[in-house]
Amino acid sequence: MEPRPADDLPDDVEALKAALAESRNELAAARAQVSEDQALIAHLKLVIAKLQRERFGARAERSVRLLDQLELQLKELEASASVDELAAERSAKIAQITAFVRRKPARKPFPAHLPRERVVIPAPTVCPCCGGTHLSRLGEDITETLEVIPRQWKVIQTVREKVTCRDCESISQAPAPFHVLPRGWAGPNLLAMILFEKFGQHQPLNRQSERYAREGVDLSLSTLADQVGACCSVLEPMFRRLEAHVLAADRLHGDDTTVPVLAKGKTDSARLWTYVRDDRPFGGTDPPAAVFYYSRNRGGEHPQGHLAGYSGILQADAYGGYGKLYESGRRPSPITEALCWSHARRKFFELADLAAAARRKAKGAKAAVISPLALEAVRRIDALFDIERDINGAGAERRLAVRHERSLPLVADLEAWMREQRAKLSRHGDLAKAMDYMLKRWDAFTAFLHDGRICLTNNAAERALRGIALGRKSWLFAGSDRGGRRAAMMYSLIVTAKLNDVDPQAWLADVLGRIAEHPMHQLDELLPWLWRRREGLASQAA
Repeated sequence: MEPRPADDLPDDVEALKAALAESRNELAAARAQVSEDQALIAHLKLVIAKLQRERFGARAERSVRLLDQLELQLKELEASASVDELAAERSAKIAQITAFVRRKPARKPFPAHLPRERVVIPAPTVCPCCGGTHLSRLGEDITETLEVIPRQWKVIQTVREKVTCRDCESISQAPAPFHVLPRGWAGPNLLAMILFEKFGQHQPLNRQSERYAREGVDLSLSTLADQVGACCSVLEPMFRRLEAHVLAADRLHGDDTTVPVLAKGKTDSARLWTYVRDDRPFGGTDPPAAVFYYSRNRGGEHPQGHLAGYSGILQADAYGGYGKLYESGRRPSPITEALCWSHARRKFFELADLAAAARRKAKGAKAAVISPLALEAVRRIDALFDIERDINGAGAERRLAVRHERSLPLVADLEAWMREQRAKLSRHGDLAKAMDYMLKRWDAFTAFLHDGRICLTNNAAERALRGIALGRKSWLFAGSDRGGRRAAMMYSLIVTAKLNDVDPQAWLADVLGRIAEHPMHQLDELLPWLWRRREGLASQAA
């Protein structure tokens, strides 16, 4: 509605008030409409970005961060739209006109497995219109509200009755219930929660202790630490079973990351190593799993010890500590080296990041020079990734055939182009170093052309380490080397459960409750992938 001209305003005070109220409502409705439009635009941008990522793949290292940024922006705009909608609604009530109605996206129905609690509001017994009492039932309307019950603590009293034999005067009694810690007091669900909060959600024990105290349960830090140590000791056989499964793979993904560990008056930079078995991109049926190890430093003797009995394919970066694993005289046999094209691509991409250069320029900083050769290298490598996306999920033989047909010519052209350009560059330049990183290790980079089991990237290991990288800011440092080894073991169990779409906390609770009575030679039945299968059959039977 166009604003009224100044000479068209009424002289009556009440009319002026009504016109002012109407204008305020129109302004509030307009603001709400603008907020809704902005939220819709942000939502559509996010949808487009996700669709492009699914169709074309990650075109840049920043793609994941970009999606996170778009989702955060969408949340903020939706919150603003809700605030403006409420303001328009209040304004409409004052002016007694039709309120602005925001077009909200359709909400999914609440999960059917959630229990329903009926709260019945009885119908009136007297007609509010005429006062009549002859009312008949027409039906009912149901409004569903999702609610959560706060965590409940309880004490389970296990009563063991005693009897005496009148014949032999002996006394009999059922054995005491099992606790992870001898003469313990914590149930398996509580222990699983403590473990998952510490190692899965990165909540240190001191923060857990403070939160439990606010809920009325005083559990000291030392008490929680005792329970964690006892649980790790009990779960070690499960870790050994998991380790054997991982090291039996034909191909492993290996990587490591820093872990601060407490030292005298400072923290040292220790390492967490991971080896991941995941054949799902190749259509494999073996369950995925990950195993972690801790070490005080990054010496090459650590991966050599971890993989002392292994003789398959190792997908990793160009860390020199792996070198002895690839030597021809190694026993039981040399490991096949396969390097990661994502690592190599990243070195070129950093020299061709147009968006980063634009951000630096917008902030007034000196923008980095964009290298056209780096852009060309990224384009050529991305063509190989496009081929890999087309054969994702295919078997090793199919992948090898497609690589020979489509990838081999591109790799040959890439090598010839890089060697030609490298001869023209100074050896001290960043672009020359990025090319040398690949050309000096060309056989390891091109191993995927000769073995269909080899991946183009080492992303499986990097994904396994992502949670640790995010959690370091929460737990700050490991308290000791033994604490680092316990953390590595628990990360192995929790990450493997996640890889198999198993709730880690529910799985840990069940394992802790059953492992004492479970036959040692049948412990494999409690591994996450077999446990999920058993739980699925039990739920179907129910």
